[in-house]
Amino acid sequence: MSAMSSDTTKILILDANQRSALASTRSLGLLSGVEIACADNSISSLAGSSRYCRNYYQSPCPQTSPIAFVNWLEELIGQQGIDFVFPMTEISSQLLLMNRDRLGSSQIPFADYETVMTLADKGKLTELACKLGIPHPQTEHYQRAADLNVTNTTTYPTVIKPNLSRIWTGEHWVDTVVKIADNAEQLQQCLSADYLQSDAFMQQAFIPGHGAGVFALYDHGKPVTFFAHQRLREKPPRGGVSVLSRSVALDDELLSITKKLLDSVKWHGVAMVEFRVDPQGTPYLMEVNTRFWGSLQLAIDSGVDFPKLLCQISLGENPQPSTDYNSNQRLRWLLGDFDSLYIYLKDSGYTLKQKLARIGQFLTPQPNTRHEVNRLGDLKPAWFELKKYLRELL
Repeated sequence: MSAMSSDTTKILILDANQRSALASTRSLGLLSGVEIACADNSISSLAGSSRYCRNYYQSPCPQTSPIAFVNWLEELIGQQGIDFVFPMTEISSQLLLMNRDRLGSSQIPFADYETVMTLADKGKLTELACKLGIPHPQTEHYQRAADLNVTNTTTYPTVIKPNLSRIWTGEHWVDTVVKIADNAEQLQQCLSADYLQSDAFMQQAFIPGHGAGVFALYDHGKPVTFFAHQRLREKPPRGGVSVLSRSVALDDELLSITKKLLDSVKWHGVAMVEFRVDPQGTPYLMEVNTRFWGSLQLAIDSGVDFPKLLCQISLGENPQPSTDYNSNQRLRWLLGDFDSLYIYLKDSGYTLKQKLARIGQFLTPQPNTRHEVNRLGDLKPAWFELKKYLRELL
């Protein structure tokens, strides 16, 4: 990588307690001529514990102190000469994109704010899917909770999905949650959330089956590479973040949908297009992660190193990624899998037989599996995660 060998390229990885930050740190830390720094609002962090992190900085919290966070970042970039900033969460990435003019010569390898929000706003995404003829769950749009008449809902489970995962008020962020209701009483409870009283949301049909995703990398509207995975277990179990996943060969239909969607907005950078595949094999577009994703390490382990490729593009190189990757690699987030099991066992919607089977699945070793955090060549992040987990448990 000649572009990296002449001068040191300084990369700051934000949100260092995210698993995607750890995967990116381990990936980029192996590159010649690259110096990795990590930052988060805690004294220490998951990625900051990695041997590949050269410097660690404690930042203001981008969620609770967004203005202070942007001011801090602007000052740090000027002092340290940061070349690239890789945000890992929705909050930090959107804050940076909204304040791109304050980051000097430092680059954020993402699309512009308007383009990002076209996909990050689930309401806009659903409208775009309708326009492009992309299959998605049956959807009703509402501007506020009072507009939805619970008695009109006759099919359960039903899903209440806010348009935005995080709502920016201009001064602070409001967290939202996707909820599944099994009956009218639960639906009424879902609608009682404060943010639904004034912010737009959707009511969608629940899609049974399994989650699937296509990971993509684009260079200013030009597709560079793709990767696919299947979620085997999630947290929460009925739909959430992946805790056990495996790489799979790219499905022609999912790939076609992904290309149609990302091509339509002339995408730049990384994205994860998420689907729910029903028992009949029909894929439904669910959402798009417009940043690095939780199971990023799976793609890297399988032979598609997204952080490295994005870094090469940002440096003006023309990477030639492999078109053939290991399509049966598995990745397990051990502590997340344990949490998923606990939630499953507490859920009254599952039978005793199903719960016993789930315990057996949890205890059965998975073939060709690597642990997401636990790595022999970089053990400190696993120790950091375990100590944090035990403190929170107690």
